[in-house]
Amino acid sequence: MKRTLLIAAVLALVALPAAAQDRSPKREFAIEPTRAMSVTRHVLVHQGYEVVRVETRGNDRIVYYRRGDMGRGKGKGPLVKMIIRRVQNRVVFVDTPNAILVDVNVKLQS
Repeated sequence: MKRTLLIAAVLALVALPAAAQDRSPKREFAIEPTRAMSVTRHVLVHQGYEVVRVETRGNDRIVYYRRGDMGRGKGKGPLVKMIIRRVQNRVVFVDTPNAILVDVNVKLQS
């Protein structure tokens, strides 16, 4: 009986962090997609990233970016992508790091 309770308690503690994790950070904004794209580009450049290309697929805009060399001669970072998705009258940012989302949020609210 004690062993069963111990196993149940351990499983409950292990399952809590897994349930709390969000695999894809999303943030919704009620703005135009062109404004979202210009603000995103501005924030990326301000934080030292280089926007490599932007693709449009349906209602989605896929932004490919990478870290610049920051003047240190270490080369550029790996290519990373984020998705700016248009859902009805809202814009949703998918797979966007929190540091970038915070700055985008600040710029969009001003």
